[in-house]
Amino acid sequence: MTKISRYFVPKFSWLALPFAAVFFLFFVIPLFLTIIVSFWDYNDYSIIPDLIFENYVYIFEGCFQFDADLCMTFKTYLSTLYFCLLTWGLTLFVGFFVAYFLAFYVKTIPIQIVLFLICTIPFWTSNVIRMVSWIPLLGRHGLINDTLIFLGIIDAPVEWFLYSEFSVILALVHLYTLFMIVPIFNSMIRIDKSIIEGAYDAGASEIQILTNIIIPLCKPGIVIGSIFVVTVVMGDFVTIGIMGGQQLASIGKIINTEMNYLQLPGAAANAVILLFITIIIIITMTKFIDIRKEL
Repeated sequence: MTKISRYFVPKFSWLALPFAAVFFLFFVIPLFLTIIVSFWDYNDYSIIPDLIFENYVYIFEGCFQFDADLCMTFKTYLSTLYFCLLTWGLTLFVGFFVAYFLAFYVKTIPIQIVLFLICTIPFWTSNVIRMVSWIPLLGRHGLINDTLIFLGIIDAPVEWFLYSEFSVILALVHLYTLFMIVPIFNSMIRIDKSIIEGAYDAGASEIQILTNIIIPLCKPGIVIGSIFVVTVVMGDFVTIGIMGGQQLASIGKIINTEMNYLQLPGAAANAVILLFITIIIIITMTKFIDIRKEL
């Protein structure tokens, strides 16, 4: 290490202190307090500082009786993972091909910017307004049902368009596809076009180029976008509540209900378990790339 590098290394490390302080203040401390509160006791009137495991025992009560059906906790976690997995798959499919179109079929940067702005238009309003806007379309007497009846495709309104798993998945994909488009597009735009041209010259088809060149080189963007979508959907309870008609279960809804009833230790225990599952999913995804190099 030269004298110049020895002189500048400490100064660069000092520059990281404000970011470390923000991370510690707004992430580490709240997480540490959540873990502590998850071991506290509570009753109908107060929260009692203690060191107990009943909050976790209560969550998994009856879950390890193999001769019985799945307990409510496992069913709720499976429901949350189901919504997360299906939303992830659909946002990946839609986001990848939207990014593919923008990166390889739109040749000019101004048009790319315009199309990106069109993609961000839904984000100009709140999530609740975007979800509520689906109700006049998907309702029993909504535009879609009325149109299908008018065209003679159906005889009676379709009930499962709204307040069902279909409407929840549709709203989640609508809300979070952009989180997948941006990192994938960022990876695609960095691909050297001469590689693709050389593959065309060598006789490769468009599908071969897509599967052997573009997808492998877009793996960082796919993983980063997947992390964004998974982390948001795992904790989402507003979308599932509104679009599911308060009839579908998720861990986020349970945590929200426990907090509304001031059952904070129980909510903290569920939050710790949900965080643990989400971290496992993220660690599994990051095994495919070195995310530090990409960020």
